[in-house]
Amino acid sequence: MAHPPRFRDDDPLLARVRAICLPFPEAAEKISHGHPCFFTKKVFAVFGGIVKGDHADDTFSQSMLFLPDPLEREALLGEERFFVPAYYGPSGWLGVNLRLDPDWAEVAELADMSYRNTAAKRLVALLDAQTPEERP
Repeated sequence: MAHPPRFRDDDPLLARVRAICLPFPEAAEKISHGHPCFFTKKVFAVFGGIVKGDHADDTFSQSMLFLPDPLEREALLGEERFFVPAYYGPSGWLGVNLRLDPDWAEVAELADMSYRNTAAKRLVALLDAQTPEERP
């Protein structure tokens, strides 16, 4: 049984996340478990999240899930914008709530960090070979 969509395709916040994530080398988008997921071989970002125990709550439906560097994880959790998402959280992932006046440069940095933590070395090398103007 397919999961129902948990997003609106015309959501302007999703459009911004797409604009950040899809320019990464060999990045693509697919819908999984009702959420847009951005991936190469592995997922590096997800639009929308939930917290453990409350699937009906839409508080984090406009968020981006990402895999931070382990040393940055605790510092990020000290800010109200960040949360531990259900399912992904036990693997070290965090979410940033995009409803709380997002700093899009920071969101891009978080996506970049997550891409580097999940993509093959070959793809990270392609990213590093890009000029600053070419980078997402």
